[in-house]
Amino acid sequence: MATAQALARVVAKRRKSGAEPLTFGMTFPFSTHNYQLRFWMAAGGVDPDEDVQLVVLPPPYMVDSLANGHVDAFCVGAPWNSIAVDLGVGHILHFVSDILLSAVEKVLAVRQSWSEKHPDVVASLVRAHLRAAEFIEQPENRPEVARILSSPERLGVDASVIQRTLDGRLKISPDGTMRESNRYLLVGREAAARPDPAQAAWLYAQMVRWGQTPYRPEALKAAMAVFRPDLYDAASGRPAGASHAIGA
Repeated sequence: MATAQALARVVAKRRKSGAEPLTFGMTFPFSTHNYQLRFWMAAGGVDPDEDVQLVVLPPPYMVDSLANGHVDAFCVGAPWNSIAVDLGVGHILHFVSDILLSAVEKVLAVRQSWSEKHPDVVASLVRAHLRAAEFIEQPENRPEVARILSSPERLGVDASVIQRTLDGRLKISPDGTMRESNRYLLVGREAAARPDPAQAAWLYAQMVRWGQTPYRPEALKAAMAVFRPDLYDAASGRPAGASHAIGA
């Protein structure tokens, strides 16, 4: 990617001048944000373990850390990216769909032993999740969703920021530049909620790639077995959907 290649040039220039490596914030070593950030950097020839410094920060601390210079950039979920822009301390460089077309994010997960003892409850949970996803996908419902999520006991941020996130219409620069994408947030469309073992395989591949675990065929099989499209299909009563390309 052109932006990652530009980062590689900046890294080389800073190294030549003796400047400190740039610092990037991410949410957790085993987070999708860490893997997405590393995937983007590596696409431009940047070694995330040698050329830059990656630090772990809780999402609500990202904006302050950027403002005070503790980090130079970060990869995080909404709404913290938009808050950085609204405060005039950051620019949104990429949506994750620029890097991975169908990146997996939040999941509904239960223990296998529990699911086997309570199959009806699991099915009800899946159906409730589907109904909620379909509700959010309707534009007329999003103001209510934004209002609920903006409350102090939840996100505690302005509802308008959440509304822009739900709409996929974000201000990406303090100068007011807007960007809109119908792939910014997939909740109830394109079978986005259907577990895909290929997504688990990609995540495991990143763990192996970045030295978090050695490759073992049985571990890959176990990781893929966690994603259960069969439970989703049975609960939803819908025909089995085709797997979506990750777009890596």
